[in-house]
Amino acid sequence: MSVGHIPDMIRKAREINDGMARFVASKLIKAMIEKGQLIKGAKVLIMGMTFKENCPDIRNTKVIDLITELKSYSMVVDIYDPWVDPEEAMHEYGVSMVSSLNNGKYDAVVIAVAHNEFKAMGSDIYKFGKDVSTYFDMKSVLSSEGKSEVRL
Repeated sequence: MSVGHIPDMIRKAREINDGMARFVASKLIKAMIEKGQLIKGAKVLIMGMTFKENCPDIRNTKVIDLITELKSYSMVVDIYDPWVDPEEAMHEYGVSMVSSLNNGKYDAVVIAVAHNEFKAMGSDIYKFGKDVSTYFDMKSVLSSEGKSEVRL
């Protein structure tokens, strides 16, 4: 193996990882536009903010990049994660967490972390969206039950 190949591979992997928020936001926005949904002012629910499922650790979470990216399109983003300490989220990232969810409120729902609580909700997650809503299941938490959703 030649010197330099491993650092190049690590650099490329980091570039891909760092670009994931833009990629996800782009797929979500395209799916919303396809349904005729407005982007500016759209209410988006992000389900999960931790680094990994069933763990309270928010250090190094990439979900914050997605939140920032969606807000850059003038979307209103609510973050729900039963594992996250709201004070820590505010202190570390300057974001507020919602402590409860309302049915029929969101233009889009993104499942970013596969917490057991979200898996247990199952198809009830569809209730959080408005009549016309887009669901982006990044972690394959939802079983497709006639609802159109975007998957990675």
